Amino acid sequence: MTSTVAWPSLRRNLVAILRGIKPEEIEAAVDALVNAGFEAIEVPLNSPEPFVSIEKARKLAPANVLIGAGTVLEVAQVDRLNDVGGNLLVTPNVEPDVIRRAVGHGMVTMPGVFTATEALLAAKSGAAALKFFPASALGPGGISAVKAILPANLLVGAVGGVSENNFADYWKVGVRAFGLGTSLYRPGDSASSIGEKALKAAAAYDALKA
Repeated sequence: MTSTVAWPSLRRNLVAILRGIKPEEIEAAVDALVNAGFEAIEVPLNSPEPFVSIEKARKLAPANVLIGAGTVLEVAQVDRLNDVGGNLLVTPNVEPDVIRRAVGHGMVTMPGVFTATEALLAAKSGAAALKFFPASALGPGGISAVKAILPANLLVGAVGGVSENNFADYWKVGVRAFGLGTSLYRPGDSASSIGEKALKAAAAYDALKA
């Protein structure tokens, strides 16, 4: 049986994607996100000095908040993420060795998938959740079709072209997690701007659960 680290019980399954953020900006951004109720924060590895930012974020954020890396492509990057205390791994693709190494480090994993083949391989490799990406290309209907053949307990997320404006469309087909990139953060955004957008996203998510 494939081992995995289960997705934790979060109040909101919202992942903040801070692509392009700089180390000197990370602490204010994390503060804003945590104050808005976010419990999962991702710094993509194609950001400036990403591991410096991740380490700072991990030291600042409460223990219950997932802090990790996105755009992870290689096993060595997983090891580096572990070295700086990250516990969330997000990938744009399905690389079984990367997923398994992350699970071995006790990380929560959310690999990116697009097809049924990729989704089933990710599940078989021990993924805690799936990131359908780009969700805007698949749409709710495409995700729903693939979701029908997945394990019922596997958390399904949508990333790419997703914002609080279309949460409801995906929620109707069983998507319960959302990764927010440019709708939440663009390089250079102030912490107050991030906080305002995060509050709107949190309120929209809460409305779906009501």
